[in-house]
Amino acid sequence: MRGLEGKVVVVTGGGSGIGRAVCQRFAQEGAKLAILDINASGAAETGKLIADTGGVARSYESDISDYDAVEAVVRAVEQNLGAIDVLVNNAGWDEAKAFLSTEPVLWRKIIDINLYGPLNLHHTVVSRMVQREAGKVINVASDAGRVGSSGEAVYSACKGGIIAFSKTLARELAQKNVQINSVCPGPTQTPLLASFAGDGEQGRRLVEGLIRAIPMRRLGQPADYPGIIAFLASSDADYITGQTISVSGGLTMHG
Repeated sequence: MRGLEGKVVVVTGGGSGIGRAVCQRFAQEGAKLAILDINASGAAETGKLIADTGGVARSYESDISDYDAVEAVVRAVEQNLGAIDVLVNNAGWDEAKAFLSTEPVLWRKIIDINLYGPLNLHHTVVSRMVQREAGKVINVASDAGRVGSSGEAVYSACKGGIIAFSKTLARELAQKNVQINSVCPGPTQTPLLASFAGDGEQGRRLVEGLIRAIPMRRLGQPADYPGIIAFLASSDADYITGQTISVSGGLTMHG
């Protein structure tokens, strides 16, 4: 893809799953990776995988729900790798429960990670992009934010909020040459889905039901998402902003 060679790319939640696959794809395109994750060992492992194949990567332990910590890590990335060209907000977390069985302490944790986390990254990174009048942001939302998902009410609210926020910011910053788009994964075989489904018969039935509902008859895999994310970050997508793209094996089809 055009325009990714040498670019500095920040990926949150890059220590596993979709985030790791995204980091590896950008490295293949010649980008320099800043891998952010609250799991320091996971981020370091992703960095090693990239370095072992000749890529450039730095890993950073980061709690994205803490604004001051985000500001500090952004400064560190700039010092180590240079100005940030691309931001991929990928980190996320959830715990499967019917909403009326949950308590505010759980709501706050879900909102802190899935909504405030990306807001913190936008406020710190995108402000710098605006000063340079150049930048790309890809927000990994979820089809749960487009159509809802039983057992994920607050998570769905956060992801729906990120989709709406992305469209609004894309409008505000279009004339500053900063493009912002959202990618919505469908059910994907990641540690998050494993924790959501749980062990045992009930989890197995949940996964089987999801597979039956997907026209392509399989769960998404982490490798299914880096292509569209890298495309939206590339020069090939310079005239695309404010869009929401589902990658779900046909489970959701929006016109």
